[in-house]
Amino acid sequence: MEDNKMGELGWQEYLLFFSIFSIIFFLIALINILKSNFKQSSDKAIWLIVILLLPFLGSLLYFIIGRNQRNKNN
Repeated sequence: MEDNKMGELGWQEYLLFFSIFSIIFFLIALINILKSNFKQSSDKAIWLIVILLLPFLGSLLYFIIGRNQRNKNN
């Protein structure tokens, strides 16, 4: 087993970075959904359910698809 040299990242560091990034991404999407008004009233509830059930994928889908469903005055 090799020692981890200075400057090299192991899988634990990548996992930690991905976890922190996922949590921040999820929180940004959650706050954005809660503060926004949507064209249809049910859209907000649907997006909340999606990101709560699938935090990373749901947040990614929201920023790709869901932001276009908001009212323009947001």
